Amino acid sequence: MFGTHNLPLFVLSGLLLNMTPGQDTFYIIGRSMAQGRRAGVLSVLGITAGCCVHTLAAAFGLSAILATSPTAFLVVKFAGAAYLVYLGVRMLFSVPQIAAPPAELRAEPSWQIFSAGFLTNVLNPKVALFFLAFLPQFVDPSAPSKLAAFLFLGLVFMFNGTLWCLFLVWCASAVSRRFRSDHRAGGMVTRAAGVMFVGLGVKLAAGR
Repeated sequence: MFGTHNLPLFVLSGLLLNMTPGQDTFYIIGRSMAQGRRAGVLSVLGITAGCCVHTLAAAFGLSAILATSPTAFLVVKFAGAAYLVYLGVRMLFSVPQIAAPPAELRAEPSWQIFSAGFLTNVLNPKVALFFLAFLPQFVDPSAPSKLAAFLFLGLVFMFNGTLWCLFLVWCASAVSRRFRSDHRAGGMVTRAAGVMFVGLGVKLAAGR
């Protein structure tokens, strides 16, 4: 179909990979627990938009630069790590006072939440290398249009991944709702999410 082969295996492999905890998973859970379902959904949409960039990069061969240039890989890697640390530090120091209404925890503009999810995904070189390494395994060598096959596989992967991530948002926001309704607990959840983001940034920077 669309120049691909072993499509059922691709769908199953993609689902298993999406269900494996990683940077995007923890980012979505952290946002959902700290700021609610709206922030979680916007983060998922941002991450999905980032996956669109990686799919196009893999389809046109741009991701090969990261695979062959250690310097480019390190630049993107540390940029992504620094951005995650920045988000975490901002959450640690932007917790409202106890007297402030809980709604302030969700006052961040929609575009800002979306763009944060987008940048954390785009600035992760491991995601780019994953798309470059994973998608070609399911492109039929005899396909008349390799580009169409890449794009189709990317869309399938993103569709399944988005459904899984939305499920994570629903679970995380449901669990944290009763905590966020309390001023003190809401601040603690936000600080915990900030620590998580800083940890993700450090892990990304220290990882190979």
